[in-house]
Amino acid sequence: MQQLIEKANVLMEALPYIKRFYGKTIVIKYGGNAMVEEPLKEGFAKDVILLKLIGLNPVIVHGGGPQIGKVLAQMGRKTDFVQGMRVTDSETMNVVEMVLGGKVNKEIVGNINHFGGNAVGLSGKDGNLILARKLEMKRLNPDTLTPEIIDVGMVGEVEQVNPAVLTALEQSNFIPVIAPVGVGRHGETYNINADLVAGRVAGALRAEKLILLTDVEGVKDKQGRLISTIDIAAVNGLIEDGTISGGMIPKISCCVDAVREGVQKTHIIDGRMEHACLLEIFTDKGIGTAVARFTS
Repeated sequence: MQQLIEKANVLMEALPYIKRFYGKTIVIKYGGNAMVEEPLKEGFAKDVILLKLIGLNPVIVHGGGPQIGKVLAQMGRKTDFVQGMRVTDSETMNVVEMVLGGKVNKEIVGNINHFGGNAVGLSGKDGNLILARKLEMKRLNPDTLTPEIIDVGMVGEVEQVNPAVLTALEQSNFIPVIAPVGVGRHGETYNINADLVAGRVAGALRAEKLILLTDVEGVKDKQGRLISTIDIAAVNGLIEDGTISGGMIPKISCCVDAVREGVQKTHIIDGRMEHACLLEIFTDKGIGTAVARFTS
């Protein structure tokens, strides 16, 4: 009986959050181990279905870097990275689009539908959802000490998000699942970082929350302790003093941009934890690191 009472208490703790977020859009960037380990994949699918059934509107943006790398290796193609970006020539772009828009996207959609949801897979090409342009990367030439442009091929950045197709799917009770592939002004295809796509989609939808699933607990201080909240006004200082570094910088930058575009709160959480999204959205303490505008 005590276990039943505890379950009831959990539901009561979630009640005010269900009421608060009813009808609101939650954008989730899905990646890391949560996309690889079978129990986590099943748990994620069921969590997303639950969100939809209780009145929230989840929108999924997924990555797929390891899956792309595996296929390229099987084809005997070498992969080069520059500042964390995969150098993407036309042949590699074909593989990227095939893996992201085909295999990975359809697997996620299939999982959600298998467990009783109604998901629809998209890429940025569908309905001109993600208009993109070529990413211009620069680095300092050590000999001349002048900036030079690095060509990383068909790697893009989001120029504009046209959310009409997402709104239509939400209103029809479907769960959109987006592969981070964009289309250029002349029909060219671009490979785009999934975190950046998730942030821009969240901003375009004026989402209530943006959640980035990662393979770390969140942002930690120099003593290794989890930082539960970060005001966007403090981000530059944390980068300058080295608290935020490496691969966490683009994730934080994505969160800051999303907040500035109208997203109420963003979260960097550990996708290796079972039901991570539910714990963040429906509990008093939450998990991970929240990034928002906490002071005016």
